[in-house]
Amino acid sequence: MTIKKIITYPHPVLREKAKLVTIFDEALQALVKDLADTMWNAPGVGLAANQIGIARQVVVVDRSNQAHERQYITLVNPVISAGEGSIIDEEGCLSVIECTANVKRFRKIHVTAQDVTGNPLEFDAEDRYARIIQHEVDHLLGTLFIDRLSSLKRALYKKKLKKLIQEQE
Repeated sequence: MTIKKIITYPHPVLREKAKLVTIFDEALQALVKDLADTMWNAPGVGLAANQIGIARQVVVVDRSNQAHERQYITLVNPVISAGEGSIIDEEGCLSVIECTANVKRFRKIHVTAQDVTGNPLEFDAEDRYARIIQHEVDHLLGTLFIDRLSSLKRALYKKKLKKLIQEQE
């Protein structure tokens, strides 16, 4: 469909709690296609609707197993209802420029959601797939991965970002 501009921190839409989706129509299907095209173009492995300025509970997660394959899952109104184990691994974010950091997440999660047509989904996810889903669901809650860092690391990032923004102006 259309490649959209990815909104970057500190834009306020990234801090909004996304609204539940109640209408499953062609507009929602178009939004999902735009999210997938934008994610792959970035390139990324997941994208939430508020990252393109639309505060609705929709995410896409890349499910491709091979480099040039394009498969994704759409999660509408996703909820992580259980988590177990923990693992620390590096994360980055298309909306948080010039920053990667180690973040602690559940190793295994239980997810309930709806697909793009409103049908219920329920499944367990592990390891990298679980990490991506947790990261994207955080976006829908207005949480960024930098919120999971120490206050010192956050402050250092904000200082770095301020300098980057000044250089761009």
